[in-house]
Amino acid sequence: MLVGTGSCLGGIARYAVSRVLHGAAAFSFPWGTFVVNVAGCLIIGVIYGMLDRGFQLSSAMKLFLTVGFCGGFTTFSTFVHENYQLLQTSHILLTAVYIALSIACGILAVYVGYRLVHSL
Repeated sequence: MLVGTGSCLGGIARYAVSRVLHGAAAFSFPWGTFVVNVAGCLIIGVIYGMLDRGFQLSSAMKLFLTVGFCGGFTTFSTFVHENYQLLQTSHILLTAVYIALSIACGILAVYVGYRLVHSL
């Protein structure tokens, strides 16, 4: 329930931020998505940074904020945090492979999905 509620609120926040920035965009760059992704990374970084510094947060609240809210706001924040953790443990090659595969496979999956729908 906590993850679902957080995800719902994160999704609403993502939509609101994207709508506000979409209307203010001077050109076709996807500012709404860009800002949401970077903001989600900042939020998850602050949460994990506070936890690393000894800030007390119940496991339920941690789930609500990270998996729920940040996950609903943007999964990009989780992706970046996972890469950050890999870099902290000196897994540079693995980090590069994860980034490259995620982007390449993500673009390929969008293309395949698009083509599947258009071939029906």
